[in-house]
Amino acid sequence: MSLIDDLTLGELKEIVAFLGKKEDIPHPFKIGAIYLIRTVTMIDVGRLVEVTPTELVLEDAAWIADDGRFSDVLKSGDFNEVEPYPDGEVIIGRGAILDACIITMLQR
Repeated sequence: MSLIDDLTLGELKEIVAFLGKKEDIPHPFKIGAIYLIRTVTMIDVGRLVEVTPTELVLEDAAWIADDGRFSDVLKSGDFNEVEPYPDGEVIIGRGAILDACIITMLQR
């Protein structure tokens, strides 16, 4: 038997309070903003709706198959090839993120 099996409900509540709610976890992201997110394998664009300790959740998202010249696309928002995800949420593991920046328009 492990120590966790011996915890009382009150002790568990204290641990949860100590860790904080997921909304209380500090992060630099702006909920509602449109992000271009480069990961180790791809680029995604979408509106950020949630940040968890391990994921970002996007809506109205698309995979960018070809972004063209990166600095130009950040200014213009004109990607060479866009593959929209189906409607709904897309979850991106934060451990795979290289960088993320706010852009002005969704790519659907």
